[in-house]
Amino acid sequence: MRDAVIVEAVRTPVGKRNGGLSGVHPVDLSAHVLTSLAERAGIDPAQIEDVIWGCVSQVGEQTFDIARTAALAAGWPETVTGVTVDRQCGSSQQSVHFAAAGLVSGQYDVVVAGGVESMSRVPMGTARQDADPFGSRFAERYAGAKINQGLGAETIAERWGLSRQQCDEFSVASHEKAAAARAEGRFDAQIAPVTTPDGTVVSQDEGIRESTVEKLGTLKTAFREDGVITAGNSSQISDGSAALLMTTSEKAAELGLTPIARVHTAVLAGSDPVVMLTAPIPATQKALAKSGLSIDQIGAFEVNEAFAPVPLAWLADIGADAKALNPNGGAIALGHPLGGSGARIMTTLVHHMRDNGIRYGLQTMCEGGGQANATILELL
Repeated sequence: MRDAVIVEAVRTPVGKRNGGLSGVHPVDLSAHVLTSLAERAGIDPAQIEDVIWGCVSQVGEQTFDIARTAALAAGWPETVTGVTVDRQCGSSQQSVHFAAAGLVSGQYDVVVAGGVESMSRVPMGTARQDADPFGSRFAERYAGAKINQGLGAETIAERWGLSRQQCDEFSVASHEKAAAARAEGRFDAQIAPVTTPDGTVVSQDEGIRESTVEKLGTLKTAFREDGVITAGNSSQISDGSAALLMTTSEKAAELGLTPIARVHTAVLAGSDPVVMLTAPIPATQKALAKSGLSIDQIGAFEVNEAFAPVPLAWLADIGADAKALNPNGGAIALGHPLGGSGARIMTTLVHHMRDNGIRYGLQTMCEGGGQANATILELL
């Protein structure tokens, strides 16, 4: 039976808005991580059949099928195709799902999944500008609803009874975990340092900072005057890219590649598009049911920290071990380069599983439109 395995996973550092990576064109950022991936795996790029690349704001510098442009910019043969995917924040996790499906079905033997977002150069919302992305029939169905992720996060906090202090405590912990991971060198093997056009080398994630609950408590709320969501307990606007080399166990043996993990289960779930951010809960439940695994068999969980209430509500409903959740910090500390985040998180998860001998890991992300991917990986 054909399977889908990950043989290498690489990411750039995550740059903060207008930070070290802001001078790098998103095509060049993508090409850098593709080149690093092939070099680290020791594979001839001519063996790679397709690049499936997540990108949310497909406008300006991120248009014209950035996946194909990036593969060519990396110097790969013209035979290597590319396709660009948009499932909002989960775009590059969806890229992994598409790659796995293609491998299992026999459409691919070797494929790259990943993504990019340069939010400094292509600001969030640029693709919409003054256009209405919803139309009259959607507006009729959700009459009077304001589609806003921040307001969705506020609704989650209200429904799950999450206080401002709980959200800020979670955020401080995210920074502390990420800082410890960086200090201990846990990110070193997964990061491909980037040399910018001015010669600066960016080798570490830029969003990690020291903070306290008291400091975060001084920040103004962003969406409701009486709410809990602030810049301090939300994901950071960021630049970054990540990629995973995927094949089958049989093809890996033929090419002399060593698989790290197998894609065990891959599912999707949809929920209320107005609240928008709750789908990781049913996606996780669906993944567990489909896999036949119990929650206590999963040794690491990655739940994207779009806003602190998202993983906190997930934790409350799923009942996972809090110590296994985002063990190296999440998007609140590391940043959230939209189209690249799914692959960034999976790269971090794969390396964490290998470094710690964790058999099963689960990743899930909330996505625009009230959707979520959930993926269970099995260490090999």
